[in-house]
Amino acid sequence: MIKLQNIQKIYFIGIGGIGMSALARYFKSRGAEVKGYDKTSTVLTRTLEASGIEIHYEENVDLIPKDVDVVVYTPAIPAQQAELVYYRTHDFIVVKRSDVLQWITEGSFNICIGGTHGKTTVTTMIAHLLRHSGYGCNAFLGGIAVNYQTNFWSSERNVVVVEADEYDRSFLKLVPDIAVVTSMDPDHLDIYGTPEAVEDAFVQFSQRVKPGGCLISKYGLARSAELKAAHQYHYDYQNPAAAVHAENIQTNNGSYTFNAVHADWIVKGIELHMGGLHNIENAIAAITVAKYLSIDDEKIRAAIADFRGVKRRFEYILKNEKHILIDDYAHHPQELKALISGVRSLFADRKLVLVFQPHLYSRTNDLANEFAESLDMADEVILLPIYPARELPMEGVSSEMLLTRMKMQQKQILGKEAMLQWMANHHPALLVMAGAGDIDALVLQVKELLT
Repeated sequence: MIKLQNIQKIYFIGIGGIGMSALARYFKSRGAEVKGYDKTSTVLTRTLEASGIEIHYEENVDLIPKDVDVVVYTPAIPAQQAELVYYRTHDFIVVKRSDVLQWITEGSFNICIGGTHGKTTVTTMIAHLLRHSGYGCNAFLGGIAVNYQTNFWSSERNVVVVEADEYDRSFLKLVPDIAVVTSMDPDHLDIYGTPEAVEDAFVQFSQRVKPGGCLISKYGLARSAELKAAHQYHYDYQNPAAAVHAENIQTNNGSYTFNAVHADWIVKGIELHMGGLHNIENAIAAITVAKYLSIDDEKIRAAIADFRGVKRRFEYILKNEKHILIDDYAHHPQELKALISGVRSLFADRKLVLVFQPHLYSRTNDLANEFAESLDMADEVILLPIYPARELPMEGVSSEMLLTRMKMQQKQILGKEAMLQWMANHHPALLVMAGAGDIDALVLQVKELLT
């Protein structure tokens, strides 16, 4: 295995991915020469370019560096991608993103956050809490922290906070000192095959906690009894049966105040300026980590009050007396359910219009009934066509598949331009846009139409 300190030149295939870009920033911060490819220019890739990282957007072996120490690729890249094939057939060291994270974390104290949903927000909350409190950490995030406008930062303290991605079983290469498991609902069935196999992977993840380490998991998870560690805490939004939970929750103008309660401690008067009741639960998980690390209560309160969220996680794009526009990454039925419930908890008197872009044919096919049930929680739904990402179309699988299963009356499928035209004519007072594809590229256009 190549040693980290010997990597002077590194190339990323799929550098614009959220996890890949964090690694690119890590090596750039260490003084390495970083270059990469992605198929499209985005806000994220342009930010990388502004930091001095060279990126090209044409799949072309004539454009790639031939003198790199390591080539890193994301599993989302097809095996036949020309640049990847070139490097593999010319005896370069070619590794997955998860391999590099394994190298980075082999000699550090690791806080690893896994879950089929919720992990990005919890990871970012924990990393922010450690940074804001002065404890210190290196952070590899699966989203852009609004406080710092980045998904990576470094610290002299040898502590790593990392999002543990279950896709392609990547998280099984990590060895946590503290592991957090937020959820283990069925997802990525194109990789795992069955819901039971997804659960198996999370059980294996918990078994990778170091001897004497800590596991913090959502109360009531399937096969919770099989999740083992020397120190264990279960957390929940409000259920007093959980070891750590919230009490005395109050809402105020889109924010929450609450107490975090454990049998041995209580942190009172926590202020969370982020919508969604599920984010109170996410904060409980982060606070539990902080208490385990003996961070002072006042520092915990100050950090949570200062937390401004994660891009595309219950993100207010517009918030005034006439219009509320919320952008969210939700792409799983449980995430949609949590998102819609959270919006209703804050704006119960407004009609909720949801624009949803399904992500992946396989996920839509596997969870069609569950998606329909969650979408029915809104008052009106506009479905965009499925965003395919890495997949080819599947026969019989489309947004129509969800529409026909939904029971609500106010529902339709529109293309992007037609959706924008609808917004120009209707101006909904409470609008939520959700999905993990390219729906975020439409959000600012919608904002302009509403203002």
